[in-house]
Amino acid sequence: MIVIFGIRENLNPIKKQLSDVIHECMKSALGMPDDKRAHRFIPMEKEDFYFPGGRSDSYTVIEINMMKGRKIETQKYLIKKLFSEIEAELSISPIDIEIVIKEQEPYQWGFRGLTGDEANDLRYKVDI
Repeated sequence: MIVIFGIRENLNPIKKQLSDVIHECMKSALGMPDDKRAHRFIPMEKEDFYFPGGRSDSYTVIEINMMKGRKIETQKYLIKKLFSEIEAELSISPIDIEIVIKEQEPYQWGFRGLTGDEANDLRYKVDI
């Protein structure tokens, strides 16, 4: 699951395109299937979204929640691909993008009535 935060006026107009870019990066870097898109957009009022100096109103935070198992190199590749593709497709500078990957143990995920460690029919690999 991916949660994207940004200032409402800047985030709302680009949600679909940003979701498409993020999903293409997830497919490329992690081998996610076409239909495995779980994005949650949190458009915020400017007065509720504090961010570091030197950033513009395009500042966007992307939190990627995933089951533990991806190699460090795989995660770094995903982060760098997101920076480059978002800049290329949406003209948002990497200085205005913050990405954090949060890993949880498979047993800490629940979906389709199972925990992640019980699911044996995933159409993607976790240990890549």
